Amino acid sequence: MNKNELVSAVADSANLSKSDAQSAVDAVFSVIEGELKNGGDVRLVGFGNFSVSRREASTGRNPQTGATVQIPARNVPKFSAGKGLKDAVN
Repeated sequence: MNKNELVSAVADSANLSKSDAQSAVDAVFSVIEGELKNGGDVRLVGFGNFSVSRREASTGRNPQTGATVQIPARNVPKFSAGKGLKDAVN
């Protein structure tokens, strides 16, 4: 499912126009992104948790040349599924 299909599904499920559903989906993504940028996390009980994890600097290897490459430290987004979502999938 891509974003347009998600918007259509939300519109059908909530009896909204597609433009209202598009605004709602964009707003949810924007709020989650903003919270993660500020170093917080988003916890949706029964669905899962969005958080930011710190990945430390490391040394990698270029597979073509075999040369070592320094990989800088960075923050990466992380999602862990909640019990409700895990149960729904299984």
